[in-house]
Amino acid sequence: MMSWASRFRLRQYAKSSLWIVPLCGIALGVILAECAVAADGADWPPSGWRYSATTASGVLSAIVGAMVALLGFVVTIGVLVIQQATGALSPRYMRLWYRDRLQKTVLATFTGTFAFAFSLLRSIESNSVPDLGVTLAGAAVSVSLVLLLVYLNRFTHNLRPVAIADLVGRMGESVFARGLTEVRRSAPHGGESVASRGTVTLVRSPRGGAIQAFNTAGLVAAAARYDCTLVVPYLIGDYVPPGGILVEVHGGTSAADPQLLTGLIALGAERTIDQDPAFAMRVLVDIAIRALSPAVNDPTTAVQVLNHIESFLSIVGSTTLPGRYVMADDRGRPRLVLQGRDWEDFLQLAVSEIRDYGATSVQVCRRLHALLDDLLDALPPPQRPAVQAELDLLRQSVERNFTDPASRAVAQRPDRQGIGGRARSPQ
Repeated sequence: MMSWASRFRLRQYAKSSLWIVPLCGIALGVILAECAVAADGADWPPSGWRYSATTASGVLSAIVGAMVALLGFVVTIGVLVIQQATGALSPRYMRLWYRDRLQKTVLATFTGTFAFAFSLLRSIESNSVPDLGVTLAGAAVSVSLVLLLVYLNRFTHNLRPVAIADLVGRMGESVFARGLTEVRRSAPHGGESVASRGTVTLVRSPRGGAIQAFNTAGLVAAAARYDCTLVVPYLIGDYVPPGGILVEVHGGTSAADPQLLTGLIALGAERTIDQDPAFAMRVLVDIAIRALSPAVNDPTTAVQVLNHIESFLSIVGSTTLPGRYVMADDRGRPRLVLQGRDWEDFLQLAVSEIRDYGATSVQVCRRLHALLDDLLDALPPPQRPAVQAELDLLRQSVERNFTDPASRAVAQRPDRQGIGGRARSPQ
């Protein structure tokens, strides 16, 4: 049987594929053409909607050519999107862009209309014309044109860095909330701790790759089956080399099946967002530091991305993150231990590189100062030392890069808009 990890990778491929849904559109178009020919009766459509063989053949031929041209147009837009995303945004964003449902719907509609019209052409004879099919083909063209306009409108507006930052930020927050809910639901009863249980068996990875996802339910069930505790020493998103220790099996009444355990952890060429909210933060930071590169020199975009980073950090910082998560079986016994990121990890990922690359930008320094001040005010006391440490690093950076006292004073004033908002006196 196919392992869970293989099924996960297959789902990832299907989500990122741009040919599977259009291929289904072709098959559906052929099937609908056959149905239209079969349903074409003598009393329908009305006489005003009947076509001669020459007219029907010309209309369907024009539709076939138009759909091929529109497919080429959409593919050209896709190539331009890839060039812009990899050059001005982040190559890692492409993993999310490939999943866009509207794009796949447009491609499927075009290919389906093409297959529908092409299939009808073969049924045209001098004394037999698929009138219903020709009418439906015209309606499909109208739908295709509307979808094309929606497609153009969406990608014209949504390819702006700030729009992408908003989308990625909301995706990361959603993934974080789902993961937190799952961890809390599977917590051991009474906060029972994990104790060392007997011998430790090491299960090594048969192949290298980045950890994309865990089947936590499957791992917990396997641990209960062998009456052991499983410990995964890697973070999700970490790269595991071939032969690396993938799972530690503590105790157990019988030897755990290594193939079963490795089949419950999906490895791939790169990270995915499905269970990795830090991947979303990584994309946000990438967009900001690309805007701060000398080739682009757009600190305003970096400031706007920081708005969404602050929203993400506010949600993460309001939650206690122990950095180590224990999941229990139905009886509340600890069965699975996963490594996780704590608050400091998320905070450093969010601000360190932006602080370094934006060290000479007054806008970025002021916006970062305001972001950290807002976090100090809003977050619970246990989270504040890490925020204060980042604030101290920011002040040191400003002092190094702004040697003139007047410029340094301007750069040290917190401002939620970078420049142009209401600046506050530094705390």
